[in-house]
Amino acid sequence: MIPSDPEALDGLAAEHVLGTLDAREAAEVVRALPVNADLREAVAGWEARLAPLSDLAVPEAPPPALWDRIEASLRARAVPPPAVPMRRSSLLRGWAIGSTAVAAGLAAILLFRPAEPPRMTTVLLTSQDQPAWVVEAEGGGLRLASLNPRPVESGRVQQLWALPPGATAPVSLGLVPERGQVSVAPGLVRPEPGMLIEITLEPPGGSPTGRPTGPILFIGRLAPARGS
Repeated sequence: MIPSDPEALDGLAAEHVLGTLDAREAAEVVRALPVNADLREAVAGWEARLAPLSDLAVPEAPPPALWDRIEASLRARAVPPPAVPMRRSSLLRGWAIGSTAVAAGLAAILLFRPAEPPRMTTVLLTSQDQPAWVVEAEGGGLRLASLNPRPVESGRVQQLWALPPGATAPVSLGLVPERGQVSVAPGLVRPEPGMLIEITLEPPGGSPTGRPTGPILFIGRLAPARGS
């Protein structure tokens, strides 16, 4: 049922645009959009705020089954090769052997190449559960994009922290701007599912102790992205 409360309606619209609703809820929203002007307005607002997230999209490799279907289709259409003159047959045999060796080498490289780390993401929320930042793990680092920029208290800065599962103290990942995007280079921390990501309010230059000293502004926990 589509809520009438403006705050609940806005939250439903946010989840619809983020793609976190289950199939039944998503279908209900789609059915309600043509007849519910408030819902359409909320969805349009979230689509506009989340548009910058398209820059975070990571190219996805096609599924292996797709290549199998293409290969099967090509084999079905294959035309018998023309006869090869005897004087060229030895040259072509040598080329074929060399090509096979190259293909085997490439296969070995692909087989033993380290697997790409799974994509992970989270949405950092305010204390009122309002989305503020989207975080995505990418290539061993992190990327953040602001959704709903809020002014920072005068004379204070925002500092980013990560707390891996089982750790007793968070690790500082540097200062973050009020808005826009920020990247955290690989090496500072290894992203993993369940890692807590938070942004706190700190003195100019960041926390003087190496630990969070100010209130938590935004917080979220990394989880595997859908389809990973």
